[in-house]
Amino acid sequence: MPLLTASRTHADYGMTITDAKGNSMMIDIPVSDGGTGKGMRPMQTLLAAFCGCSAVDVVSILKKQKQEITGLQILVDGERHHGKEPSVWENIDLIFDLSGKVEPAKAFRAVQLSVEKYCSVAETLRRAGAVIHFKVKVNGVLINE
Repeated sequence: MPLLTASRTHADYGMTITDAKGNSMMIDIPVSDGGTGKGMRPMQTLLAAFCGCSAVDVVSILKKQKQEITGLQILVDGERHHGKEPSVWENIDLIFDLSGKVEPAKAFRAVQLSVEKYCSVAETLRRAGAVIHFKVKVNGVLINE
């Protein structure tokens, strides 16, 4: 059984990617490029994978430290190499916004460990040349470490 199956499901560029358990996501390109815009762009899925990977790390680390995390939102932005093909991610900026009874220093360290050590997607992007920057907020307050 394959890890993933990609099937063209809508118009010229729309794909549905399905895993072995039946979970799926839609991928497409913008209308301006000939797609229907009814899915994430392929390069956005890399950033989405980064967010998912890092979120799992951060929650796991904080739970082990008995922190009561009630919310986590990750805002991500990036810049790709211009005028090059393929156009890989050059800079990635993330803001981790955590809420709950979480010690700020522990939150910052959990994010740092994820981004710099544990997250396989982050390491994959780094090896492709991306420079990754992150900030951490706890209950709306920016943490400076």
